[in-house]
Amino acid sequence: MSHDASSNRHGGSGEVTQPPSREPVPLRLGYGTNGLADLRLDDALGLLADLGYDGVGLTLDHMHLDPLAPDLAARTHRVARRLDALGLGVTVETGARYVLDPRRKHGPSLLDPDADDRARRVDLLLRAVRVAADLGAHAVHCFSGVLPEGTDEDTGWKRLARTLTPVLEAADAAGVPLAVEPEPGHLLGTLADFHHLRRLLGDPAPLGLTLDIGHCQCLEPLPPADCVREAAPWLRHVQIEDMRRGVHEHLPFGDGEIDFPPVLAALADTGYQGLTVVELPRHSHAGPHFAAHSLPFLRTAAPSPVGPARTATTSSSDPVPSHGDPSATPEGSTTP
Repeated sequence: MSHDASSNRHGGSGEVTQPPSREPVPLRLGYGTNGLADLRLDDALGLLADLGYDGVGLTLDHMHLDPLAPDLAARTHRVARRLDALGLGVTVETGARYVLDPRRKHGPSLLDPDADDRARRVDLLLRAVRVAADLGAHAVHCFSGVLPEGTDEDTGWKRLARTLTPVLEAADAAGVPLAVEPEPGHLLGTLADFHHLRRLLGDPAPLGLTLDIGHCQCLEPLPPADCVREAAPWLRHVQIEDMRRGVHEHLPFGDGEIDFPPVLAALADTGYQGLTVVELPRHSHAGPHFAAHSLPFLRTAAPSPVGPARTATTSSSDPVPSHGDPSATPEGSTTP
């Protein structure tokens, strides 16, 4: 099967799908632990609760609930108790850069030519599904991976569908949706690609979508708010940050080009009830700073209602730092 990532596979008419009219629902805001990598998990969860977040995007990684270390079930149980005590919701994310291979970022993937390597990624996702079920998470996030050199797209899509099948079966049995993220540069890079996969698999019930708002700004043909409306029937998880058109760089709010009030209004209007998680992995060196400033930005930009305000120990009136603030400057490469 040939594949054209720019073609419209999601509606046939090319028009944005309009969800049924409904009352706006309160948005539930979270922050990703991949943006708090210098904190112990217990400290990161305490920080987010103190700031007033509703939940957390928990990336399974060597420093945060290592999915490959011994006693995973017991450690997961302790995290579940901590989340419950803090009143935090959770999504399980699987985007750790080097958790499976210390030399290959996000490797191995579901698309690797080597069957044993693909099986290692499948095993990670199966572990993530079990962790999510034990935590009471509302979704498990994953992505396709980059198409390996020398592999044609037809083969890549067949591999992706085949490797995801046991994960979807496990997700269905656990009652936790699998939310696939379109990632720039990956085989499944756009909303059209998500719908291509959905049709290849026969539209299975546990298959859902992770929508990254910045990625919409980066490369989707529709504005981010329209992407939200088009994606609404399959939306299971949302990541959010600022971004510029054509540049895959996760930016603090105010440093990119996104107009956030229409995006947050669209999320509320569609009835989305999962977490909307701030995704700033390259700003982890100043994670507490960005966590403290992201929440008031989103609450100001969000429509009413924004959900019951949680008690926070930091001021919500602090200004969002401008780009170039010494405490806000990203470290390292800007390569996504």
